[in-house]
Amino acid sequence: MTSPAKIPPATLAKLAKLGIHHRADLLLHLPLRYEDETHLTPIDTVQAGETVQVQGIVTHSEVAFRPRRTLVCRMEDDGGELYLRFLNFYPSQQKQLAVGKQIRAVGEVRMGYYGLEMVHPKCRAVDEQTPLQQSLTPVYPTTAGLSQTILRKLINNALEALPLSDTLPQALLDKFELANFSDSIRLLHNPTPDISASALEGRSHTAWRRIKFDELLAQQLSMRVHHRERGKRLAPALSAHGKLAGQLTEALPFALTRAQQRTYAEISHDLAQPHPMQRLLLGDVGSGKTIVAALAALQAIESGYQVALMAPTEILAEQHYLKLRDWLEPLGIAPVWLSGSLKKKGKQLASEKIASGETLLAIGTHALFQGSVEFHKLGLAIVDEQHKFGVQQRLALRNKGKVEKSVRPEFVEGQVFAEGVVRQAHHERPEESIEFKSHEPHQLMMSATPIPRTLAMSYYADLDVSVIDELPPGRTPVVTKLVGDARRDEVFERVRAACLAGQQAYWVCPLIDESETLQLQTALETFEILTQTFTELRVGLVHGKLDNAEKARVMAAFKAGELQLLVATTVIEVGVDVPNASLMVIDHAERMGLAQLHQLRGRVGRGAAQSMCVLLYQQPLSELARARLKIIYESNDGFAIAQQDLQLRGPGELLGARQSGVAMLRFADIGADEDLLVYARQAADELLRDFPEAAQAHLLRWMANKQDYMHV
Repeated sequence: MTSPAKIPPATLAKLAKLGIHHRADLLLHLPLRYEDETHLTPIDTVQAGETVQVQGIVTHSEVAFRPRRTLVCRMEDDGGELYLRFLNFYPSQQKQLAVGKQIRAVGEVRMGYYGLEMVHPKCRAVDEQTPLQQSLTPVYPTTAGLSQTILRKLINNALEALPLSDTLPQALLDKFELANFSDSIRLLHNPTPDISASALEGRSHTAWRRIKFDELLAQQLSMRVHHRERGKRLAPALSAHGKLAGQLTEALPFALTRAQQRTYAEISHDLAQPHPMQRLLLGDVGSGKTIVAALAALQAIESGYQVALMAPTEILAEQHYLKLRDWLEPLGIAPVWLSGSLKKKGKQLASEKIASGETLLAIGTHALFQGSVEFHKLGLAIVDEQHKFGVQQRLALRNKGKVEKSVRPEFVEGQVFAEGVVRQAHHERPEESIEFKSHEPHQLMMSATPIPRTLAMSYYADLDVSVIDELPPGRTPVVTKLVGDARRDEVFERVRAACLAGQQAYWVCPLIDESETLQLQTALETFEILTQTFTELRVGLVHGKLDNAEKARVMAAFKAGELQLLVATTVIEVGVDVPNASLMVIDHAERMGLAQLHQLRGRVGRGAAQSMCVLLYQQPLSELARARLKIIYESNDGFAIAQQDLQLRGPGELLGARQSGVAMLRFADIGADEDLLVYARQAADELLRDFPEAAQAHLLRWMANKQDYMHV
């Protein structure tokens, strides 16, 4: 705050909890709702469910004990009576509400034991000359110990003391038909009675549209600035030689789809630039992101640099390792595996190979960015399921490639390709000393969780996005069935029939251990039941609490066909690829989110056989669970599902905001305000190009002293 000495330290601490650190922050601390104290409602006209202000005389007041200590008062005006009830009260309130006192009460009316009543209304003593409020009364977000009265006083002082000049040029306001900032902010803090309360609380009023536009514009500007700054940083230019990529694609048993070719071309172009690529590769389950990542890795390797591929779970990371090993070893490239489960000697050996440069491709979990791991020459970092890593984790991997030193190089590194084997060749270069500036690796982030267009426009505007928008030919959509828990025996028979016919099946359970609160079937219980039920089948079990060696053993046995039925928790959500598995049962599907259900369903349908996913649910279903199951039943399109998931849950949960460090919007709704988001994107470009000072002023108003939430 500008004058912190005038505000008690305890109040400053409470304001800080609300994100208010400076007086200007008060301007953008906007009301949640409004109370109408601008007129009185006769008591005999009020209806249950209304929030009104009434005035009358207290005709009865007592402390009752039915069943707990309660202050019950009756107030009357010329036409009716209304009861006021207080479950928690102070002696001062009893005195204020003594018989004969004239009071005003504001609150929601409901039907109670005595008739119409208000519970814990806002009351104050008045007389016939007490004026009514001239504007709607704002109700602000607050924290314990910080009253609405103090907040209103501080905010009104800020409105009077601070300049409310517009940061945007008039031409832009006219173009997008936006209201003036000063008028909008004053109106939202002190709206007049003639303004529709529903338009204010529904945030559809023109004043709200201006504030939401400004917030979206600030977000877009900050993303654009970050994108521009990235262009000033240095990265190795990884030229597209194409020899290894050509050898790999020729050896594949399938042809790349047009979408795979297009996205690789976009990535290849970025890798060849001398500034760091930060590209997000989006693709639905089974769309073939891994081969695109492999081609990108080969381009970096051909240019003499190392590649790191990081995945959030050991199962997914190991799937990548096995697949890439099969593809790349014939080209003379042997990937190295590094994970937390490796024994000390194995970790040391892998780390030494990475540090010496002997290893050109390192694949693993978060172990890759531990302090003890040093890369010889990291040129490309690939992060799969990037939203499951925190900002600091992704940044730590990026920093593994930074180099800043002055040397007199005796040679320049090049590559000789003979019989498909990559070798280092050193060529004499007697040039004078060269100062190497700080370089950082290119980054390719991948996600099989489709992101709605509006979400990508808003929260990934600082990244370049490539989308694989088609599936490989020959893949048949998975048939989805909704089955109530009462028909569990029928599901058992379907599983038995599929396995005896030569197929394999998953049975997915959401919990490992018994939970009395959720009362869910657990993986351990289900494994015991299915083992006893299917005596003729070979049943395996995998869950997050197994040690990694045992998990790997079970998954290898299932992939090899040694197990017919795999009971699992959601550790198999991503990365598991068993073409012979054509049936999945998801137990207690009503407890899972849409993205998780879609990811799990994507584990089947990877072979030639018609595949099925059975969503086994337990009644009664909540409205949200019913909506989720209906969406997943009706659609196999991951992007359509993600769009509807956005409507159900909002961007916070979809992005994993707490762990990924993404700044959430306070006022705008990217689903409902897509038109404003489009305008904000256009305006950001115009401001940065034609009005840079206005862009800076706008960012200062909205982003000053805020945490840096930029993607890394």
